[in-house]
Amino acid sequence: MPAPVSPAPLTGSETPRGLWRDIWQRLKRDRLAAAGVIVLACIAIAVAIGPLVYRVSPTEIDFARASLPPSWAHPCGTNDLGQDQLARLLTGGRISLAVGLAAMAVAVGLGTGIGAIAGFYGGWLDTVLMRVTDLFLSLPQLPLLLLVTYLFRDSLSAIVGAERSVFILVIALIGGLNWMSVARLVRAGFLTTRSMDFVTAARALGASTPRLIFIHILPNVIGTVIVAATLGVGTAIVTESTLSFLGLGFPPDVPTWGRMLYDAQNHITTAPYLAFFPGLAVFLTILSINYLGDGLRDALDPKLR
Repeated sequence: MPAPVSPAPLTGSETPRGLWRDIWQRLKRDRLAAAGVIVLACIAIAVAIGPLVYRVSPTEIDFARASLPPSWAHPCGTNDLGQDQLARLLTGGRISLAVGLAAMAVAVGLGTGIGAIAGFYGGWLDTVLMRVTDLFLSLPQLPLLLLVTYLFRDSLSAIVGAERSVFILVIALIGGLNWMSVARLVRAGFLTTRSMDFVTAARALGASTPRLIFIHILPNVIGTVIVAATLGVGTAIVTESTLSFLGLGFPPDVPTWGRMLYDAQNHITTAPYLAFFPGLAVFLTILSINYLGDGLRDALDPKLR
């Protein structure tokens, strides 16, 4: 019978890989997730530095060049007012991505806080918070968005201005109506993690409640939060585009992707490029974010590691 072979000792150059390096390696091997990262990075770079390179005014009106098809002078054509569509696409991308990121931050912040409190303390507090979550889940989101925007947009515009009022309303409404799924996921993670041995040992050693939550439990459910955040950006962008398409989003002089789609609906047969380019931007952004979210979910899943 052959003698068992003992494992070779680790040398200085064979140190074990860290958790985040392992996650990054697994994320790179996911082709769809890698493609999503590349496309999303290209879009972000384009909207960030594009208006600095392509120095054409997105709001200048020139009826002499109205409704021009795509050409070298105007790669995405012009609208019925003679405004350059590429300039509006790049400028509007900043607003659309800013709305998506800010609304995602509101939703993830609310959901993580409520889910952590409900999962850590349990009891009657958990029951009350989950019933509030069920109440918000039962609300019809789009009609409520339209109603609140219609009722409060003008009064808020008188205080902070038209553009800022819509920005604040859209972020508050989208974030305030999309935190429920995050709260449920975080609560489930806290309920599972708080009963583990290392949390019990930390509590026995005198760890305070904030330390238990932020140091011991929350890092173990952060993967759920990251995945929910990536998917929340896509939801926010789609919702903002829907509001702008329905005419209750940003004013006409603020070019967002949704507003461009709304302005193009009357010219869809004569100038389809007016809807094609902003629609393509929304499609590629949402698709790349969803692929990135799926890749992060698989990379952060300890059962698949």
